[in-house]
Amino acid sequence: MTIRTFLTYSLLLAGGVSNAYATTYTLPPTQGDTVITQFHDDVPLTRAEQDQTLLDVARQFLLGQTEIVRLNTDLDRWHIKKGEIVRLSNKRILPDSPHNGITLNISEYRMYYYPADQPGTVMSFAHGIGRQDWKTPLGKTSVARKVKDPSWHPPESIRREHAANGDPLPAIVPPGPHNPLGAYALHLNLPGEYRIHGTDIDKIYGIGMQITHGCVRMYPEDIEQLYQSVSVGTPVYIVKQPIKVGWLDNVLYIEAHPDLEGEEMTKDERYGAALNLIQKVNNQELPEFDQTLLNEALTKLDGDPVAIYERLPPIEEISDTVPQTVVAPAPAKPLPVKQSPVKKVSAAPSKKRVPLAQVKAKTTTNKPTPAKLVKSKLSPAKKIPTKQVKTKPSPEPIKQAQNKRQGSPGGYYRGN
Repeated sequence: MTIRTFLTYSLLLAGGVSNAYATTYTLPPTQGDTVITQFHDDVPLTRAEQDQTLLDVARQFLLGQTEIVRLNTDLDRWHIKKGEIVRLSNKRILPDSPHNGITLNISEYRMYYYPADQPGTVMSFAHGIGRQDWKTPLGKTSVARKVKDPSWHPPESIRREHAANGDPLPAIVPPGPHNPLGAYALHLNLPGEYRIHGTDIDKIYGIGMQITHGCVRMYPEDIEQLYQSVSVGTPVYIVKQPIKVGWLDNVLYIEAHPDLEGEEMTKDERYGAALNLIQKVNNQELPEFDQTLLNEALTKLDGDPVAIYERLPPIEEISDTVPQTVVAPAPAKPLPVKQSPVKKVSAAPSKKRVPLAQVKAKTTTNKPTPAKLVKSKLSPAKKIPTKQVKTKPSPEPIKQAQNKRQGSPGGYYRGN
C-alpha cells in the first residue's frame, strides 16, 4: 500500500493557523454509499518539523484532541519529537441521519454539514460537547438565530460552580478573546441556552473533548465558516452513534468510537449493535464478513473505518438486443444430423369394406388425395437440442487485509 507523507510547518497560534487541507468532502457517486474520503492514500501521515504536541498537530489539521490521540496511541501526546510520524484521519462514515442541514454526532465529537448551495458535498468539523453532568441534548432542532461577537451571560448554576472552584465569573462576559462563546454563535431552538459557538484562547485545545456545559464548541475558523454558510431555520440533528457502518465501492466499512463518560457498553452489547447495523445496510442479511477485523475494530475503538467485507459488483441485466458496441460471438456450427430415408408405405387393404357410393363422394371433394395428405404431414428432421451450461460467479467475498497497529492508550486531557 502506498503511503503519502504530508509535511507540516511550525504552528504559530498567536498569528493564526492556515489550514491547507479542505474539510469539504465530495459525496460518493454511487447511491447508497456513505463513506467519504479526504486524502487519496488509505493512511495519510505527517512528519513533525519541530518538537511539539499532538494537540498542536490536531490544531494544524483541524482535528479533535480525542480523535488524534486515539489514532496515535503509541505517541506521547505532550511531546512529539522533531521528525516523528503522526497519523491523520482520512475516511469517515456519514452518520445515519438526513443528508441536509447539520448533523452533530456527539459520540465522535464531529459535525457534518450539507450546504444547500453545494449539492453533492459535505463539510465536517471537530467540536467539543457537554460533559457527563451537562449532557448535550439529542433530537432534531434548528438554528433559531445567529449572533456575531456575542456577550456571555453565564447562568447562575455555572457561576456557582466557578465560584466554588475559586474562579468567580462576572454577570456578563463581553466579547473578546477570553469570551467562551468566541466570535460567532448559532443559537439552537431548544429550551435553555444551547448554542453552536466558537471558543476562547484558553480552551482552544479542548476541541474534540467532553468538557462543555452542554453547548457545541468549535475552532474559531470552523465556526466562522459555518456561520457564514448557515441560515436561520437550518435543521440540526443531534445524534449519538458510537458505531457506524457504510459502503464505498462495494466494500463494507465499520467505524467504532469509545463510549462517552458514564455511558459504557459491554463487549457483547457493542458486538450486537455492530451486527444489527451490518444487517441493516445489507438488505437485512448478514454477509460473510471478516470477524477478526470486526473484533479488532470494536476493541481498538480508534474511530478509523475498517474494511470487513467486499461484495461482488451487481450483475447487469442482459438485454434482448445486443448493443452495437458489443461484438456477438459467431454461432457454433450445428452438428450434421443423419436423416433416415423416408420409406414409402403402401396402404394395406382395409378389412372393412367401404361402399362404392362413399368412395365416389370422397373423390369429388376438394380435399387432397391420400398421397398428398401423407406428404404434407411429413415434417423435416428435428435438430438435436444442445444443453446450455450457466456459470455462476462465486459468491465468496474478497477479504481485504489491513495493517495492524499496536500501542497503548493514552490518558485524557482535562479541560477547564
